[in-house]
Amino acid sequence: MKLQAEIDGQIHRVEIRRDGDRTFAGVDDREYALEISQPEPGVYLFKHEGHIYQAFVAPPQERNSAFAVDIRGKRFSVAISDPRRLRGMRSEHGHDQGLAEIRSAMPGKVVRILAVAGQQVEKGDGVIVVEAMKMQNEIKASKDGAVKSVNVEEGATVNAGDVLMVVE
Repeated sequence: MKLQAEIDGQIHRVEIRRDGDRTFAGVDDREYALEISQPEPGVYLFKHEGHIYQAFVAPPQERNSAFAVDIRGKRFSVAISDPRRLRGMRSEHGHDQGLAEIRSAMPGKVVRILAVAGQQVEKGDGVIVVEAMKMQNEIKASKDGAVKSVNVEEGATVNAGDVLMVVE
């Protein structure tokens, strides 16, 4: 999975791939082999070359804002985006009409469905939660509208690009 991370105003290319219990993270031109765990919500442990790093992650205070991440007493402002998703997005007004497919950005497991067919949602509302690489990711509605269909059930395994839900 290729992402873009803005950390304290600097843009970094990030690529993440899994192989069993190991996670490989490429950040710009550096490669890291990691073991990752989440002992409690908002707390992540990263094991790299015999060292353990603890990260405390606070969710954004407002929609579309950065996460606050504390590692070793330092606080970072981190915003993550998927360049493929940004390339495929229409302008703000482009989603006013038609259907919006809510897709999984990565392989994982559906842990919670937050919106049901027929429910009204607003752009930015959380609609489904997918767990990938031991982290839960809330997927948000990309437009205002009604949920037309929910294509998965809780506990289902999904692949990157699978259509999880449709909003019209």
